[in-house]
Amino acid sequence: MGYRCAHAAGIRQVEPSAKGCEECLKLGSEWVHLRICRTCGHVGCCDESPHRHARAHFHETQHPIIEGYDPPEGWGWCFADKVMVDLEGDTTPQKGPIPRYY
Repeated sequence: MGYRCAHAAGIRQVEPSAKGCEECLKLGSEWVHLRICRTCGHVGCCDESPHRHARAHFHETQHPIIEGYDPPEGWGWCFADKVMVDLEGDTTPQKGPIPRYY
């Protein structure tokens, strides 16, 4: 049996903070993929993006679990435990079209 996420019980239903990476939209910067925090709804960009805002959000807040969010992809990642998290179909719906910046 593989390593399990100790934070999965803390996954919440959230409202997206923006229709794209919140910080990149303010900066006018590009992103590759989006991630949404399943603690507070912050939308940030992935580690392949220039600014890695989803990871920065984790370091600032210690909110451990993100969801692949463009479109909702059905998987999660726990930054704290460094493991994939099965969201079991519990994905966060997008609110309108998300701009593409890659």
